[in-house]
Amino acid sequence: MPLRLPPPGTGGDSGLIRTSPPLLREDPQDCPRGTALRARPFIRQVPQRPRRRPIEEFALGPVMRALDAVEFDGVDVESAVAGLCENRKYHAGHLAWAESAIRSYVAARAAQETWRHELGRPATLPVRAQWSAVTESRTPDSRGATRYERTAWGRRYASADGAERELWLLSVNSVKTNRSPAEIAEAAAVTATGVPAESAFGGIHRPVEGDRTPPRRVRIVGVGCGTGRSQVLADWDVEEAERRFTAYAKPALGRAVEDSGRLAPGSSCVRCEALAGCVLPPRTPGLLGVPGPRRPRARRSVSATDLRVHAGCPARFHLTRVLHLKSDEPESEPVRRGRAVDEWLNLRHEQGCCRAAPLPEQLPGLSAGELPTALSMLRQHQRACPLDGLPAAETVRVQPRLTAYDPELDVVLIADPDLLYSRSGGWIWHETKTASKRPWEGQELMETYPQLALAVLLMAAGVPGGDPRRSLIELEVLYQDGSRCEEIDPGDPATLAAARHIIGELAAPWAVDEMYAPKPGGHCSGCEVLAHCSVGRTRLETP
Repeated sequence: MPLRLPPPGTGGDSGLIRTSPPLLREDPQDCPRGTALRARPFIRQVPQRPRRRPIEEFALGPVMRALDAVEFDGVDVESAVAGLCENRKYHAGHLAWAESAIRSYVAARAAQETWRHELGRPATLPVRAQWSAVTESRTPDSRGATRYERTAWGRRYASADGAERELWLLSVNSVKTNRSPAEIAEAAAVTATGVPAESAFGGIHRPVEGDRTPPRRVRIVGVGCGTGRSQVLADWDVEEAERRFTAYAKPALGRAVEDSGRLAPGSSCVRCEALAGCVLPPRTPGLLGVPGPRRPRARRSVSATDLRVHAGCPARFHLTRVLHLKSDEPESEPVRRGRAVDEWLNLRHEQGCCRAAPLPEQLPGLSAGELPTALSMLRQHQRACPLDGLPAAETVRVQPRLTAYDPELDVVLIADPDLLYSRSGGWIWHETKTASKRPWEGQELMETYPQLALAVLLMAAGVPGGDPRRSLIELEVLYQDGSRCEEIDPGDPATLAAARHIIGELAAPWAVDEMYAPKPGGHCSGCEVLAHCSVGRTRLETP
């Protein structure tokens, strides 16, 4: 179905369609209409929305900047890293991680070049200009486009004679193992057929001077900047790259740039130019109950987990929830057990009630010694599965993504209930938690689990809908020798007031924070980004 352009609340030229491998991921949580709009970079929100970011939010930004200095300007690694520290837009923890990531990348490149040499293949040299595959026509096609640009972001290398090209795809932590065949095929095809080009913001890709020798062979290399490990994703001659493009990438490209008519609000709403005029997600002005920042800033998303992490330590929030940095240290048993239990329940609930389902002989990520506790928790759940006896006519959604939009704050609100099911015209929002011991004694539930407070606010605001008098929030806590289930009425005035207070207390500092300073404390010992936080390490080293 052709995209009706420009969508409400937008303006601009729809004649250019620009694609890159990430558009081909076809993530079921992405919005098809939003993806089609992303492929049309000249369509923008009208009037223009704020885009200011007080601090760098792209984890690989300083890495790419330093590598440019090393590979194109002849700067040594030490000087390139030192140059980053002069830029005040980088968080201190971000810089600490970037220094390690830069060294890891340089070492990975050296290892790959050594491997090439041992195989008798020519050395490769950095290529500054990006490769862009462009097709043009005088008249608009059925999509209204007169120009197509296919690009692939990464770091580019080629042999001196141009016969071999490499594209390195950088990941923040470890090498991505979930790139689809279409993504890899498109990256290889652009590397094989693209010509040197550059673009200014808001402009088309224009050819620049550079080697245009068509390569005979291309390699796509994935590299994890956090671990320093690399993996060859494709090593094909040009004919093989073309064959895989035709088989995998071309059909996915067609689906990406078309508008299926389906809206799937979620995290991708943050970057969507058409959000202001879109019928989804539901509008909930003032839901967080806090004023916005003094200076307008780029649209953001937030979840209850985000707010909880920020309240504990703003630096940890920025490094883990915004930059998505992770530690390569093993996760604790409670974390792995909770994930394993959650994944098994999700799979079983997709088929309905799990009461009679046989328990597994093993669970991913758990050792034989860790398995009995997890199985005991699953048995506790099976005894009182909330789907037991639910009429077949009711609707069950497993971990649905619920989204709302506060236009006053320009914030997208995200929630992912473990279960959402209809009952007699209302919706039941069910959360399942695992605990090593019996939970709270007298503690306010919504303070312990702020996602319950956000659930109250969302349901009171009409998200996900249904009859509010018949809607309910359930919390099930599983532990080794028992379970506990509590109910929360989102329509109760006292409950609603308490939820507003809890979320407001958490959201107020988050909404205006632009520095994300560390908040050292006892939690530093278990922080996954402690290696990049000098304040936290000093806190632990101080008697």
